[in-house]
Amino acid sequence: MQDDEIMTGDMLVETVKNQLDDGNPIKVKETLMRLVMTGTPRDEAIEMIACALSVEVFDVAKNGGSFDLKRYSENLDALPDMPWEFED
Repeated sequence: MQDDEIMTGDMLVETVKNQLDDGNPIKVKETLMRLVMTGTPRDEAIEMIACALSVEVFDVAKNGGSFDLKRYSENLDALPDMPWEFED
């Protein structure tokens, strides 16, 4: 992927909103509900989910791999913590 093809933050948020609308993956909606029920404002929760999505988008762009739904789900489970921020 070229640098100009990498998704922006707004595009990631829009993708998360599309995932919520589509109900796919269902883990996104479950994560949003969990975060909101524990006091995270909805917009902030969506941005957190977009951060988890960005890990997958970055990996695909950097390594040319395929989207890893299992890892995405694991990163969603970790929210509001974002342990991937500290990985090398």
